[in-house]
Amino acid sequence: MDALSSYHSDESDVEPESSTLHLKSDVSIEAMKSAMAIDSAPTVESKREIIKVLPVDASSKEVMHNPKYEELAAPKVGPDNPFLTKLQSATKNTLSGYVEAAHMNDFIFESQRRTFSSYGYAIDPSFENQHGNYVGDVEKAKENDGQTVFEKGKMKPEKRKREAWGESSDVDNFKGPWAPFEDELKIAMPSEEEQALLDAQFQKTKAPKLEEKPEEKSTLHIKDTHDYLGRSFLHPPQDVGVNLGSEDPPEKCYMPKKEIHRWTGHTKGVAAIRLFPKSGHLLLSCGMDSKVKLWEVYHKRRCIQTYQGHRNAVRDACFSNDGKQFLTASYDKFVKLWDTETGECINRFTSRKVPYCVKFNPDEDKQNLFIVGQSDKKMLTWDTRSGEIVQEYDRHLGPVNTITFIDQNRRIVTTSDDKSIRVWEWDIPVDSKYIADPSMHSMPSVTLSPNEKWLACQSMDNKVYIYNAISKMREHRRKTFKGHMVAGYACQVNFSPDSMYLISGDGNGFLCIWDFKTTRMFSKFRAHENVCVGCEWLPHETSKVVTCGWDGLIKLWD
Repeated sequence: MDALSSYHSDESDVEPESSTLHLKSDVSIEAMKSAMAIDSAPTVESKREIIKVLPVDASSKEVMHNPKYEELAAPKVGPDNPFLTKLQSATKNTLSGYVEAAHMNDFIFESQRRTFSSYGYAIDPSFENQHGNYVGDVEKAKENDGQTVFEKGKMKPEKRKREAWGESSDVDNFKGPWAPFEDELKIAMPSEEEQALLDAQFQKTKAPKLEEKPEEKSTLHIKDTHDYLGRSFLHPPQDVGVNLGSEDPPEKCYMPKKEIHRWTGHTKGVAAIRLFPKSGHLLLSCGMDSKVKLWEVYHKRRCIQTYQGHRNAVRDACFSNDGKQFLTASYDKFVKLWDTETGECINRFTSRKVPYCVKFNPDEDKQNLFIVGQSDKKMLTWDTRSGEIVQEYDRHLGPVNTITFIDQNRRIVTTSDDKSIRVWEWDIPVDSKYIADPSMHSMPSVTLSPNEKWLACQSMDNKVYIYNAISKMREHRRKTFKGHMVAGYACQVNFSPDSMYLISGDGNGFLCIWDFKTTRMFSKFRAHENVCVGCEWLPHETSKVVTCGWDGLIKLWD
């Protein structure tokens, strides 16, 4: 430093007269030291100041600093998840919560368990000082000083005393070990207050009486009910470009691609749709709004008539062979027979059970008979002329979901919630064939193909199974249709008129179309916003399909 301070700005080769070094007059040694000083230990910010929150290891048994509550409650990594509940965000080491290893003597544990079962209290194991801390009935525990079932005290119930046995020689008065207790009540009549409560409860749970003659009415929405020849709207039209009277199906069908019309009128979801027999020029729809509506399929596609007479949602409907009458089954436990043209309710039938499905006998000479599948595991055959039950089938173990006629209407196939298929001879109340397998699910929809050779069964495991309806009702193992979701919904399955395509609704609102020969799904498109529960292919059209859903709409696709 002395050498540096002697440095001056005058550059001269002349040596100074004296060897003594002199500082400049305006420079001090302290100033030079402060300017040229080197700090070997610079100022460093502490880790505590840089990291505001020190992490706390959740698995550590000892914390070396004094953390704040916010630090202890902070998440392990990253920010908090705002969608977790308090239970989900709590610290866990198992799926159900946080478990700590503990040890308790088996005898102590069993004594506390039995004490809690008998007396209603036990020592709280979460406290280190267990004396005086109880769970359950704390007052009773303090009253009895925490006695267990293994300790003698006033908590031990006294054994009830029986009356004297009597002499065994006295046969009439000998009671023996069956003698009653001394304090036993011989009469178990309820008191007046208890009887009043029982009566009030019985009135609440008492089933409401079914009306014998509920009000039925129909509303006609069109004025031109007859044409210039005097024919009603039940007669198939002749000017639609398709021969609706033909008995031959189209030569080849094609897949529908776009929506061409929608019918609106139901205020709630549509449960089922049925086409007019043979011609298919009219459409019958059953709604969850307890209404049944008849629609035009061709021309203006208007709503022709509305039938009202059920108090609850209508589940199923069925036309007679000529279409002049139809049946409706409702959750109000009634099956009603209607006149299609006039809207009059001809007759009503009830067995005090909910009807799930209803079918006319397709034979021309048995049009007065129809069969109903019910919620009480039975199927009943009714006669519309007498209004009486003429046959009863009761072999199923669950509610009957579907009834299908096969083998030229000589046999019927039924499915139930008992996950089985039963084949019956008509009018014989004993099933001739029983099909059940541990892997089977219930089948809420069954359809016979137009050539009457195959049965398509919609299964609750999201598959459609095919059974041979001609031979011995054997399953076709190679024909199983997948790719849709119907678990929990009774979505209808159906065939195209040429039996080349299989169509089905979907729980997500899709309409699925498969090739029946290869089981490959050709098309799947959204038909409804809610469940697509019903689908019908027009019998004389090559690519027109009608669908219905729980969104209250009925749509026509082409």
